[in-house]
Amino acid sequence: MQQFGVTFYQASLTAKDIDKLVRFEVLDYGDRGQQRTGVRGAARQSKVRWDLLERRIAATDKAYQRQIIRKKIDELVGYYEQCRQARDLPSIAGAVIISCDEPLKFDPVAGEPTLGILKVPEREGILRAIDGQHRLLALHAGIEQFGGEPFSVPAVIFDRLPEDHVVQMFVTINAKHTRLNASHLVSLSGRQLYRDENLAVAHDVVRALSEREDSPLYGDIKLLGVGHGRVAQAPLAQELKKLFSTDAFGTGRKAEDFHEEATRFFVNYFKQVAVVFNAAWNGRKYSIRTAPALRAFIRVAPDIVKHLDQQRADRADFRAIGRIIAPWGRRIGDLRFETDGAWKRSGSTVDQLAKELRLALQYPEGAIG
Repeated sequence: MQQFGVTFYQASLTAKDIDKLVRFEVLDYGDRGQQRTGVRGAARQSKVRWDLLERRIAATDKAYQRQIIRKKIDELVGYYEQCRQARDLPSIAGAVIISCDEPLKFDPVAGEPTLGILKVPEREGILRAIDGQHRLLALHAGIEQFGGEPFSVPAVIFDRLPEDHVVQMFVTINAKHTRLNASHLVSLSGRQLYRDENLAVAHDVVRALSEREDSPLYGDIKLLGVGHGRVAQAPLAQELKKLFSTDAFGTGRKAEDFHEEATRFFVNYFKQVAVVFNAAWNGRKYSIRTAPALRAFIRVAPDIVKHLDQQRADRADFRAIGRIIAPWGRRIGDLRFETDGAWKRSGSTVDQLAKELRLALQYPEGAIG
């Protein structure tokens, strides 16, 4: 088949072909991302051998697929079994979309250039699922139920589709129809979807804030849109990207030079913020560890860096950062972040809080002439 100069194939693959040739993978950035969503209690009633199935699923930062939804696979396995018994509906009627890592060979039949035999190299894991990974995983999990009876899966197969095209197609398919969350898109863009250095660095900073045990935001940020964190990754990463995309950190040096020390700076910066606003940071009735407040702190980071440069201090100097933002404790204070107090009365917008933080830095003693 051809569309706008792109050649691909509509093929029929057997269940055994799928089982052998397709590799399954999910996007991951460490142990915190390996949570398969679903109800844990339901695992006892599941027909799926999760210990065996999850060994088949690779988790790497080079992948693009989301975390596996156990409930979805359980439902699909049950549906396949109903179809097998009832024999009135096909279980996988729609084509899955696949990309092959190695060249494909197509032998057309005589007189029909668009019909023929598609030869796929018989190497384990040579095919990657772009759309339909859950359907194929469910097939893999319940393949023993099919016995020896014929079972074919319709598939659209691309021959060595470029990596950025693979991810772009995945995002296009899933962003609207399945409401792919913004945090997952942030993790993909900047590396797989397109090379955006500023967004890549922003993601690394957010990841460090969430995963480093010495970070005051350890475990508070939902990476990839999953986990127990209270703050989404996407708004923080986008706020950082805006700063890295401008000359905000270029005071005296190229902005790109700040990329290497950005992670150290922001971890130490938020550690000092947690010290200055200790009661609010560790209290339950405060809104300091929310997306608007954290974005405001990020937005005034260039002002902190400017002061560090003026003092000729290292941009990630923990103590120097603490001296610079110390006036916040006197000028703003913990009560500013009390959820049912000043936070609600004074406004909680990013712009408003960032303005207050800047004024406190500019006039540390409160002498606003």
